Amino acid sequence: MLLTDDDRAMRDGRDGDAVAAAMDLLVRYGEGLGAERLCSVRNVAGTSTQPTPAKEKIAAEGGWNKAYAVINLDCDDEIEIPKMRVPTCQLQHGFSADALNITPYNPHLVELQAEAEAFASDRGINILATCTPYQVGNLPVRGEHIAWMESSAVVYANSVIGAKSNCEGTASTGAAGLTGRIPYWGNHLDENRHGSHLIRADVPIDSFLDWGLFGYFAGQVVQEERPVLTGELALPSQADLKHLGAALATTGGVEIFHLPGVTPEAPSVEAAFGPHRIPDPVAFTASDRRRMYELLNNQGNTEDVDFVLLGCPHASLDQLGEIAALLDGRSLHPGTELWIMTPRALRAVADRNGYTEVIQRAGGRLLTDSCPAMSRTAPAGTRVFATDSAKQAHYLPAILGIEAWFGTTADCVQAAITGTWTGELS
Repeated sequence: MLLTDDDRAMRDGRDGDAVAAAMDLLVRYGEGLGAERLCSVRNVAGTSTQPTPAKEKIAAEGGWNKAYAVINLDCDDEIEIPKMRVPTCQLQHGFSADALNITPYNPHLVELQAEAEAFASDRGINILATCTPYQVGNLPVRGEHIAWMESSAVVYANSVIGAKSNCEGTASTGAAGLTGRIPYWGNHLDENRHGSHLIRADVPIDSFLDWGLFGYFAGQVVQEERPVLTGELALPSQADLKHLGAALATTGGVEIFHLPGVTPEAPSVEAAFGPHRIPDPVAFTASDRRRMYELLNNQGNTEDVDFVLLGCPHASLDQLGEIAALLDGRSLHPGTELWIMTPRALRAVADRNGYTEVIQRAGGRLLTDSCPAMSRTAPAGTRVFATDSAKQAHYLPAILGIEAWFGTTADCVQAAITGTWTGELS
């Protein structure tokens, strides 16, 4: 791999043992990928704070420096972790202290995470604690090379913002924060960002639910490729694009999509495909829409709903406002819990806007930092849950062994109020 003088100096120990270990990891990683060189990044989003049994064991034996070295740098040496070289943030992790006595999350894990957060923040890592860092201040610019984890965040950064990232991991982002480098391959190269498939919606895509169903279908079609989405598409909101990208990255490994006239690299279908021939379209029909809906609902048999989950990816202020309006003056069913996940920074605004008061008065909970899939936590005794997230309907039944219903936000709020699933595809 071609290294700059600065790369070699970092690898050879100029900036200390931790940076040298980080460069060693990135060189090995890049060579394994076939990358010819590294590129500079100035924005890293990773994870180093969520407690796990392995991390707890390492930290107990050697402290948090050791835990970062082993898990985030693939290094067994005793090294001191310095401050990050470039702006770096922590994505979502486990529940924090504000979830105590609300969720059945282990209080011991809350304590461990607080220790890890203190260690990380002392080293310049911003604890955003969300899967949607672009909603709370970490907003790259178009064309910027970044190193991000989290599938829905990466697809949003590439497709909606026009930044350039592959879907990185715990170790590569751990090393990128200390060096400001990442292998130059995949989505960092312009020639790898053109569309590969043309997906045409032959039914209107004009609601949050439909953007999720469309993404769930397109991800199945393209797998790890790059869909160009056309047809009867309404102008999407930020929440729609967030939901679309999460669904694409759930049934497929999509890291970039193009909506001609909406996303930055696709002013037209022709621009989205660049030098490549525009392929014949794959149609998304009314029967496909029905099939996706039924597929997401084939894990629910019992109409009694114990738990309703909203906010995956983490809810925006507009979504919180909609949920509050649906709950205003209502009360939850005594046997049903409602959790709404949002970034902590947006929770503060929701408090100020009065949304939190309305949600709590109805019996709902506005929670931050995590989600049931990340923390593997749901209300005690949960057997059946409902959600407006295609991603959570896909994953949570396997993670927690529970049944799932998928529908509109209004369907889910109604289930929380009545304790019964009555959602239907209109």
